[in-house]
Amino acid sequence: MKFTEFNLNEQLIEAISYMNFETATPIQEQVIPIILDGKDVIACAQTGTGKTGGFVLPILNKLIDKKNSGADTLIIVPTRELAIQIEQQIQGFSYFLSASSIAVYGGGDGGDWEIQKSALKAGTDIVVATPGKLLSHLNMGYVNFKNLKHLILDEADKMLDMGFVDDLKTIISFLPKEHQTLMFSATMPVGIKQLAKKISRNPIEISLSISKPAEGVDQKVYLVYEEQKVKIIKHLLHDRKDYDSIIIFTSTKSKVSEIVRALNTSGLPSKGISSNLDQDEREEVLMNFRSKKTRILVATDVMSRGIDIKEINMVINFDLPQDAEDYVHRVGRTARVNAKGEAVTFVIPKEMYKLRNIERLIEKEIPKLQPPEDIGRGPKWSPEKFKANNKKHFHKKKKNYNPNYKKPSKS
Repeated sequence: MKFTEFNLNEQLIEAISYMNFETATPIQEQVIPIILDGKDVIACAQTGTGKTGGFVLPILNKLIDKKNSGADTLIIVPTRELAIQIEQQIQGFSYFLSASSIAVYGGGDGGDWEIQKSALKAGTDIVVATPGKLLSHLNMGYVNFKNLKHLILDEADKMLDMGFVDDLKTIISFLPKEHQTLMFSATMPVGIKQLAKKISRNPIEISLSISKPAEGVDQKVYLVYEEQKVKIIKHLLHDRKDYDSIIIFTSTKSKVSEIVRALNTSGLPSKGISSNLDQDEREEVLMNFRSKKTRILVATDVMSRGIDIKEINMVINFDLPQDAEDYVHRVGRTARVNAKGEAVTFVIPKEMYKLRNIERLIEKEIPKLQPPEDIGRGPKWSPEKFKANNKKHFHKKKKNYNPNYKKPSKS
């Protein structure tokens, strides 16, 4: 379906064309008419399906005929990276319109606070905010939300995972009772539906491709021991010199530094991003990665959602995610909107049963490979064995439970 078929304002159609968009994605095709009709929505669609455009476009269309002063739309997101990304898209889509927007998030200096304060007092049309920073402004008493018409929760499941439920309820208490509520989520756990019942009115539910990676993702798993992971990464990346955009996800901030150091030492220039960096540093790292100045980015899970970086060739899961759904979010960084991409996941023995859960969720068996011969054999695929004997096999502190591992001498 083409955007010209939505009966959108000509100025907005011109902006969409200027950004080289012509055909709506499936989620956009379903939600745009409902939002234009003023109904509440709870939509579930995987990462990279165009959710942001799905709610930004109809909101901008409504703003063309805005009559009241003050903020019209509040978009709440879990991370500052996502706030920045959405606000940038709003600026792009509103290029030929008079709509104003502001991203409200922490991590900046006093100057950022004053800019946000001025915009909130003036009643900027669209506010994109993280919960904590927005609450700080709300508690100061100068935020102008008296004429707010739309509340949007993006990555709602992630906000629940991060413990923002109470913050969300407090924020909603500051809003007018009458407003349109839109919830967008990559997964649909029970908590999301319970929240939707409390804050929305008879929402229309839309669900597309729940928790399944895009068809264009070439998924594979390496069965490994911990000490083999970095060696395999080096092997993979040296063989893929034509790849100019690669993300490596790991579970901890300390591992980010270790991996970056190992890759740089091996002639594979890379940068790391985690909450250890301040906001300016994180934005610089992301900007360089987007512009392809940085080829390899090593990141913690804070990056697995909400970062719109196109044409990522490869995602490597250095550690298997804790939840099966998070695997989809990580893998969803590649093969965005009909593109092709490669996703490699390392699985150590004690994580094999988790991989089985992922396969059940995505309804697909992922090919399982052994490390290259010069790196050594990895463990055999035996998920049930390791699940059943979890305590027996993993209560010891022997490194990674590799039966061939030898403890270093103290000399």
